Amino acid sequence: QVQLVESGGGSVQPGGSLRLSCGASGHTYSSNCMGWFRQAPGKEREGVAAIAVGDSRRHTYYADSVKDRFTISRDDAKNTLYLQMNSLQPGDTGVYYCAAGYQGSGTFYSRLGEFDYRHWGQGTQVTVS
Repeated sequence: QVQLVESGGGSVQPGGSLRLSCGASGHTYSSNCMGWFRQAPGKEREGVAAIAVGDSRRHTYYADSVKDRFTISRDDAKNTLYLQMNSLQPGDTGVYYCAAGYQGSGTFYSRLGEFDYRHWGQGTQVTVS
């Protein structure tokens, strides 16, 4: 049974910070790549950040809109994925989802593309206003 449970969302003023967490259980946490996505009202879900493990190194990928403001990380001992979000803007408002079970080609666009992940959490709301 694969389960992903997000937490840490909330309401914050522009310029504020939030830290999202995603607790993972089941074999999905051995996934070499996990990601964070978000969906704003009336918009399609978009990739925010991804982290891949390979060659004994961790590689991170960020959408241009969040680069230098958001940081993705993972704690394998705790089976938890994180997203530290700083300098939040109203455009960051949306439901944030974590994803695992990556089965894509390994390109930048694939890792930030929702169709290459099999498992999803239920989402956590982030509101910046």
